[in-house]
Amino acid sequence: MTTSIATAVSAEIIIKKSRFIAHIHPVSGRAEALALVDAYWQQHPEARHVCWALLAGGESGMNDDGEPSGTAAKPIMNVLQHKHLDGVLGVVVRYFGGIKLGAGGLTRAYTDAIATALLGAEYISNIAQAQLEIALPFSEEGRIRRFVAQHDGVVLGVHYSNIEAFLQLQLAQDQSAPLLQEIKNLCSGQLRLTSS
Repeated sequence: MTTSIATAVSAEIIIKKSRFIAHIHPVSGRAEALALVDAYWQQHPEARHVCWALLAGGESGMNDDGEPSGTAAKPIMNVLQHKHLDGVLGVVVRYFGGIKLGAGGLTRAYTDAIATALLGAEYISNIAQAQLEIALPFSEEGRIRRFVAQHDGVVLGVHYSNIEAFLQLQLAQDQSAPLLQEIKNLCSGQLRLTSS
């Protein structure tokens, strides 16, 4: 299981007169991440570099933005991976202070900046979710709603026909089959899975 962060976090460190401003955001994918990187460029037009690393399932990536290869984005990525994060973007904005840090100094600076930002992060579990719709007798709706809530599920929506209620549910992926069987047992078998 991977984790993410609940909300965006930031931190700033200064090393040999260079400012390193780190931001970490929960993101859903590459498009959202690139929009955030662009926004940081607009907020910091005088910055020398805006380096980033993205962990978002199959849409991961990184960019050193002109820093020597492997000295900026890779350290950011390493810190995020070390924390087993997914669905996150790490960005470090650098204002050059006039003193060159060398490859080792840059690597340490970017690592320290992103790690410092993570100190303020609240971590959350990324649990795969399954969405499905069930049809059941009207008389069972209240009991099934309570059961779903007790098992950390969510009723996303409900609609009715002349003869039954339809509940759209969101359940933990790894628990959806056993929970569905329990729901069926609670309804004495009077349950239909209409979509999954």
